[in-house]
Amino acid sequence: MLRRAGVAGVLAMIALGAAPAAHADDVRGSQHQVLRTLDLPGAWRISKGGGVTVAVLDSGVDPAHRDLVGSVTEGKDFTTGANPPGVAPLRLHGTYMASLIAGHGHGPGGADGVIGVAPRARVLSVRVILEDEEPGFREFNTAERFEDVVARGIRYAVDQGADVINMSISKELATREERAAIRYAISRGVVLVAAAGNEGAGKPDSTGYAPYSYPAAFPGVVSVAAADRGLRRASFSNWNPSVLVAAPGVDIFGAGPGDEYWVGRGTSQASALVSGVAALIKAKYPEMSPALVAQALTAGASRRPTGGYDTGMGFGVVNAPRALAEAARISRHTLTATGPGSHDPARPMGGGVEPVQVVHRDQRKITTYGGVAVAAGFGAVVSLVVIAVSVGRTARSSDGPAESVATGPVDGPATGSGNGSADGPVDTSGPLGPGSPAAP
Repeated sequence: MLRRAGVAGVLAMIALGAAPAAHADDVRGSQHQVLRTLDLPGAWRISKGGGVTVAVLDSGVDPAHRDLVGSVTEGKDFTTGANPPGVAPLRLHGTYMASLIAGHGHGPGGADGVIGVAPRARVLSVRVILEDEEPGFREFNTAERFEDVVARGIRYAVDQGADVINMSISKELATREERAAIRYAISRGVVLVAAAGNEGAGKPDSTGYAPYSYPAAFPGVVSVAAADRGLRRASFSNWNPSVLVAAPGVDIFGAGPGDEYWVGRGTSQASALVSGVAALIKAKYPEMSPALVAQALTAGASRRPTGGYDTGMGFGVVNAPRALAEAARISRHTLTATGPGSHDPARPMGGGVEPVQVVHRDQRKITTYGGVAVAAGFGAVVSLVVIAVSVGRTARSSDGPAESVATGPVDGPATGSGNGSADGPVDTSGPLGPGSPAAP
């Protein structure tokens, strides 16, 4: 069995130092840069996420927050027994992430408070981590019974009908159970998005890159880096070949429990924003496979690095209307093959047979392939898995055991204050932008 130092180093919420923000009527103006970067007003003319459920695997979501009320389903708490009886969960980080995904604002026209990327999506809250101020945090870190909470949370979310799963959480090591859960999710057509991690400012590990973070580094998961206000890699954001795309991750305003508002930075926030864009795509193209949703996100990205890809920003910064346009283009593809061995690559396959995407990356050239592997000529049952990634001499395959993932050792866990942060507090002294675009 793969041993771990404890869930503290294994699971850490990936927001860097959040601090209380301004009043609700100031928050929307402070979201303007993110709204512009993702080009959300343009995307909302096409999709607002209606009919889609995004599972938020996190510390819990406050369903009564005025910017989320009516949009949250409280799911299972996989941390039960860690806190003493009668201790209520803090739910800061999870509420924050949920608001970035599906906040609908409040007040006349929904013009105040936080507007999320997919304001008509629903949130399924699945609690798989404690805030580090909670009294059961140490118990949660050390007790073996909490070892596979992420794997169990993924399977639960899939079985509850989630279309997208956001995981703004970090682990040092991979496990077979998590790998199997991810394969299960993708075989059911569920898009998985995760934070790339916040250890990018440290020295490279033995692989020559910033540490790999799980579940983001698993094949099949959309690994999201954080961009700064200039849309460059944020200094803290992990950089390694698992990174697929980037999104804003600095000075991000969001909701907290009890109608509070917070500002913070981290790959957590970037992941939540990309999960929202994935929800927009799934609302418009509900049968599109996870591999092709990822293809739309990458092909539609803006601010592409020189050469098309780099380990800090992936294929670039996610752009919502361009991703939707790529999804539309992909959805128009028709089959030329016929017979029992053919299959529409935009749809998940039944019977546990999963779509396949192959991504090759090197210093200058990146090629992506989306589709389904078949062996019709031989009558073979194809059960190839989600993504095989080749990076130089490093190969990844979902068929092998978790220990075979060639990422090398991972540095220590994210540490810090408040919400498991890996860095110092955020400067919130900057002016709040004017204006409040209404909720769509």
